[in-house]
Amino acid sequence: MLIAEDVPTVRDALKELFRSERRLELVAAVGDAPSAIEAATRERPDVALVDVRMPGGGVHAAREIRNCSPETKVIAFTAHHDRATVLAMLEAGAVGYVLKGGSVDAIVEAIEQAAVGQGSFSVEVTGDIIETLVDQLGVQRKAVEKTQRQEKRIRRALDSKGVLEMVFQPICTLSGTTVGAEALARFRTAPRRGPDRWFAEAEEVGLRGELELAAVKAALAALPSLPPKIYLSLNVSPKTVLSAGLRRLVAGSEPSRLVVEVTEHARIDDYKRLNAAADRLRALGVRFAVDDAGAGFASLRHILRLAPDFIKLDRTLIDGIQNDRSRQALAVGLISFAERIDATIIAEGIEKLAELNMLASLGVGHGQGFFLARPGPLPLSAATTPLLARKRRTAAAS
Repeated sequence: MLIAEDVPTVRDALKELFRSERRLELVAAVGDAPSAIEAATRERPDVALVDVRMPGGGVHAAREIRNCSPETKVIAFTAHHDRATVLAMLEAGAVGYVLKGGSVDAIVEAIEQAAVGQGSFSVEVTGDIIETLVDQLGVQRKAVEKTQRQEKRIRRALDSKGVLEMVFQPICTLSGTTVGAEALARFRTAPRRGPDRWFAEAEEVGLRGELELAAVKAALAALPSLPPKIYLSLNVSPKTVLSAGLRRLVAGSEPSRLVVEVTEHARIDDYKRLNAAADRLRALGVRFAVDDAGAGFASLRHILRLAPDFIKLDRTLIDGIQNDRSRQALAVGLISFAERIDATIIAEGIEKLAELNMLASLGVGHGQGFFLARPGPLPLSAATTPLLARKRRTAAAS
């Protein structure tokens, strides 16, 4: 037995108790956590009776005793039996919890049970422990069930035909000529929600990479249906850029017609590794875009380190830009920066003629949004340019 109790009178009483018990052998009696850890390391006792509130902390002592002497069974010994204290000692490795002031028989019984691998708790704390553990198990069970439901939904999207579909939104010059098409995932199953929510859920269950690659594969299957001079833009996370799966898919298509969009909202921890992966794709002919510029984690330094061929201005920057000088100033800064690194600016989310006219006056040459063309299935509408002209005539007439 090891005693770790800081109150001398209590420690002495316990020493006398153990000396009178022939079944118990006292190897050390100390008054603080460091001494308890040292004694446990040296003596390797079968059981350590540890005061929860002694100097240095009973929780710390319990955890370190278990680390340095894994076979030692720790019993918490204290006058405090609030729920937080009990759980802290249990998490530190205590197998029993005995209250001071209890009977001698209860203490001895707890020690004997601990020595043979059985837990023992004073009646006063048992109810709280059971209630808390039941609550924790309930929370854990619900979390597991939620994860299982989420994974099942994502697996259904991956494995079931017709659940994951791709639509394509034209990327145009601001005069209306289609130069590219962005592939956008749509999920034809319950729950009905946006693709961002689907990919976020896939991230939670560790399936985002698989889902992104499935979307890329579906988009690439449509590439032959695009006119030869139109490029295809694919949305992927930085982790997917690193994957061998993306390289295989790209290499088996027409890499020179592909643009990989990396969102600015995704944190990038290792630019060196990402750029090495991007260079391998560039060697095949792939170009890169930074999506959502002006939002998220990105800065001019972020864009510079990725060295993209395209910089896509986030829709939050475009919304109402005709009436907001701060938005205009930020757009001008990004346009100037793009010119210096030989990148093309694409404005996203253009929904009004006034926004388009302002962007054109600022020097933006390309854009996408509902005002230009909505996402849809292939083939792309040949009426994109006439549609824009008609909208302009309607706006001018009104």
